[in-house]
Amino acid sequence: MIKFLADHPEVFITDKKILVISDIHIGIEYYLYQHGIVIPPQAEKFQKTIESLIDLTKAKILVMLGDVKYKVPGTSIRELKEIPKFLENLSEKIKIIVTKGNHDDFLQTITPEDVKIYSSRGFKLGNYGFFHGHAWPSKKLMQCDYLFMGHLQPAFEFRDKLGYTSIQQVWLKGKLDQDLIKKKYKISKTGKLNIIIVPSFNRLSGSLAVNKTLKEDLLGPLLTNNILDINKTVAYLLDGTCLGRIIRT
Repeated sequence: MIKFLADHPEVFITDKKILVISDIHIGIEYYLYQHGIVIPPQAEKFQKTIESLIDLTKAKILVMLGDVKYKVPGTSIRELKEIPKFLENLSEKIKIIVTKGNHDDFLQTITPEDVKIYSSRGFKLGNYGFFHGHAWPSKKLMQCDYLFMGHLQPAFEFRDKLGYTSIQQVWLKGKLDQDLIKKKYKISKTGKLNIIIVPSFNRLSGSLAVNKTLKEDLLGPLLTNNILDINKTVAYLLDGTCLGRIIRT
């Protein structure tokens, strides 16, 4: 069973005891500081939040769907200092597996040895597949019934009669087009290919309002090639409220 954790951008896979998060973007505070915005370091706060969720769910595995770090290309001084400590402290409580995102160049050079890192093409555990989303996932993942993707950092824009707007993070649930997947990967059989797009763990990194017109260069290959039709996905607020299918304006 797959459970969204109420009021948190994390998902829990009960049968595998897997806690899934995405887009932590440790080090974004340094970027904001360079642009005149002072934000206290967030890594310790994030660690405590994740540890509380581990205690709550009794999770055995923590999967990070990429973009553990923020600066690209390269690595900032803050990332060099905070990421190894962050991962090392968490790895004392839980097994950590990372699939690299588009911000994660050189991540393996600052990661403790007991943290497993996969490429951006992702990996599978049983019937579940995990990948970031900015690159084509591995062919092996196309045999999964459930896929988990980050990168998009989905949100929903609400607008009232006076024109004021509010951006709220959402989960997206959809299904890949199996016929297009068979053609792309030259395979005759796929899994069910249900997909869940996970909102950003770090709200400072922003979100993409999926009910607005979207720039294709931000979406990743599954959406730009219509293998995942965003208009057929269902959005849920973090409190569990179902917003229904996406209608873009």
